[in-house]
Amino acid sequence: MLSNPIPWENSQLNHSIFLPLRVYSAAESQDTVFADVLPLLTSLLDGYNVCIMAYGQTGSGKTYTMLGPQSEDDVTLSIEDEPELGIIPKATEEVFRIISEKPPGSHWVEVSVVEVYNNEIFDLLAKDSCGRVFGVKRDVVTTKEGKSDVPLLTYDEAAHTAHPKFLQLVDKGLQLRAQHPTLVHAHSSRSHLVVTLTITTKAVSADSFASSPAQFESTEKLKHIKTKLQLVDLAGSECVGMSGVTGVALRETSFINRSLSALSDVLGAIAEQRSHIPYRNSKLTHLLQDSIGGNAKLLVMLCISPCQKYLAESLQSLGFGTRARQVQRGQVKKRNLPVSSKSK
Repeated sequence: MLSNPIPWENSQLNHSIFLPLRVYSAAESQDTVFADVLPLLTSLLDGYNVCIMAYGQTGSGKTYTMLGPQSEDDVTLSIEDEPELGIIPKATEEVFRIISEKPPGSHWVEVSVVEVYNNEIFDLLAKDSCGRVFGVKRDVVTTKEGKSDVPLLTYDEAAHTAHPKFLQLVDKGLQLRAQHPTLVHAHSSRSHLVVTLTITTKAVSADSFASSPAQFESTEKLKHIKTKLQLVDLAGSECVGMSGVTGVALRETSFINRSLSALSDVLGAIAEQRSHIPYRNSKLTHLLQDSIGGNAKLLVMLCISPCQKYLAESLQSLGFGTRARQVQRGQVKKRNLPVSSKSK
């Protein structure tokens, strides 16, 4: 959780106790925050899906936490700001570093960037006939195996992607992401941004290596397992009375708050171990199903405003974090990685 602790004097807090795993002050660096994220990433190569998301009211620092600093006129990321880059670029760099230490051809990474805007999914890496990137509406479905899938989604194959190239991919998405000024935040994001790294781990024999997913899947003697790292910059929850939005922005707020409520409902259902988890009540939760349910590992970064006038929103965010902490998965089951038929 991110916070700038100050003494709040309000009767609403008299009987409220919140127990986050970790509290960060505004003075702590991005590297300090990422150090607590780092252990999760090795789980990807062990067969686990992982989701890391930032939750909080609009203007509380979610995009800074997940992406890094952005100027008023330029939303793109820069390698020159590396110390201040957020969880998304740092986590991706670490994944590529881990994979670089593995045998050549044993792992493959594909990157997708989407936004969930007004409960619709938009592919932010899709290109038109002239090669220009523009958002294309996609749907999310449940496969016969019970997993979520987005047909026709654009993936950038990144077996040996350098960090700067990844930043360029994210920049393409950021330039298309919906924004609208409010009284609370002049550059308020109006959509949930989801950056997904799909990692294919291959069991290969000593004399056989695949150089691409297509080549790999056509080799019948080889087996593989896919894991997902989903990095999510959620749109901020909003109180309409505070943000002053009207018209189109008011409609956006309604969709944002409903999707965040659906996310809270899903976590509540998992925490209570209900037989039915309402993933399909929202495109956001349907999209994240594989990384927040089952045996996946979820980390929620709560971003809390230090301003007392936002106390109600801060309490709501802390309540969401409490619900997330109540999720008890028991012993998380590791999915066994495949062994080649030629392995000894």
